[in-house]
Amino acid sequence: MKFTTPHSKSFIVDQTSDEIRGSGSASDRILLASVIMLMIFGVLAVYSSIAYFAEAHNTTATRLVTGHVVKLAIAFSVMIIVSKIDYHIIARFSKAALILSWIFLVIVTLYGTEVFGARRSLTVAGFSFQPSSLATVALLVYLCSFMIRKREVITDFKKTFIPAMFWIGTTAFLIGIEDFSSAAVLLGLCFIMMFVGRMSVVQLGSLVIIGALGALFLLSQSLERQSRISNYVDQVIKIESSEFVLGAGYQAQQAHIALAKGGLFGVGIGKSTQRDFLPAPYNDFIFAIIAEEYGLVGAGILLLIFVLILIRGVVFIARQALDELGTLIAMACTLTLVLYGLVNAAVACGLFPVTGLPMPFISYGGTSMLFSAGMVGILLNISKQKRTEAEYE
Repeated sequence: MKFTTPHSKSFIVDQTSDEIRGSGSASDRILLASVIMLMIFGVLAVYSSIAYFAEAHNTTATRLVTGHVVKLAIAFSVMIIVSKIDYHIIARFSKAALILSWIFLVIVTLYGTEVFGARRSLTVAGFSFQPSSLATVALLVYLCSFMIRKREVITDFKKTFIPAMFWIGTTAFLIGIEDFSSAAVLLGLCFIMMFVGRMSVVQLGSLVIIGALGALFLLSQSLERQSRISNYVDQVIKIESSEFVLGAGYQAQQAHIALAKGGLFGVGIGKSTQRDFLPAPYNDFIFAIIAEEYGLVGAGILLLIFVLILIRGVVFIARQALDELGTLIAMACTLTLVLYGLVNAAVACGLFPVTGLPMPFISYGGTSMLFSAGMVGILLNISKQKRTEAEYE
């Protein structure tokens, strides 16, 4: 079997040789253990933060947490199944998955379920589905395979940059119509992957300009988005001000109160008071609840788990991937998981405007968790097909 390394040097490998091929290797156990720790953290955090939501919907926190555990079990099963599928096969079908996600995104814009003023999900027979998660994973995997195919003309504006911008721009626009923050993060991820893929720096500058113009257009179409940005820029936080409490900065204020109450070691598991004041504390602001109940120490441990995932995904799995496609996909999946987690934490800390992005495996929800599990499954598959240290050298 013949494959190409990132240094474009060809090797002839005996397919029956597990020592070189790595087919007998086990998946990255540290990555798997890190994800399991996030899941456990998530169950405890959701149980603490979902009581008010349960009361408002005439149900119990135990019932909702049980549903969350079931979703985690399904996600874990998906992770294991995907880890058994060769990532080359996934890359082969990424284009079809991306086009399918476009269709779903158009349907969501027209007929989606409206929550907090935005249509982000489709509800069919009681099941809710967010096409933006599918579009994000499909685009990143397809972009990686696209850059591999265009390796010989990677800096060509007409043959590489224009086609890439068609896929990226269309996907980001369709997502951004109803979910501006997800589109912005996706553009950032695409920028990083195109830089890693050695595309022209001048062309990447064009991507930044196009993204900025698109962001201004989408902001101009939504008063709610403009309000979030203006409140973030102003940062006028006056706890005693009724004007602020009743305004758009209410979410950020309550999150800051939760962080302050947590102190170093937290108020204790299940003893959060801000869960009764924060909108969606089980999702968008779940990190604030974790910081309140577990303190700076607990929140720091959670962030260290994401850092560990970043190290395993980039330094180990991507570095030792069987080929350059595996390297790029491993980096894309790792950066997506970690960036979503860090952005969610940054919003709770007031470093970013309110975005609505979930924290992978921690926030309550189904679609995001499912596709996050799928990305971890891809990482596990890539880690099984790693090169040996001698071959890498």
